[in-house]
Amino acid sequence: MRIVVDLNRCQGYAQCVYLAHEVFRLNGQEALTYEPNPDDARRLQVERAAAACPVQAIVIDRLDGEERGETS
Repeated sequence: MRIVVDLNRCQGYAQCVYLAHEVFRLNGQEALTYEPNPDDARRLQVERAAAACPVQAIVIDRLDGEERGETS
């Protein structure tokens, strides 16, 4: 799993920090930092954090190749 946060869009509401504090952290009052490649065990927390973001600044990308539709 890969996470991208649009830091230009993020307004520092910190809903993601409350829902997935192992992945998202606030430094100071508004500077968000995050783990861009969290363990898949945290997927549910990250999905909830992304859904709770009031400005939809968090994008989750799959890296497991299941959706690539590769044919032989």
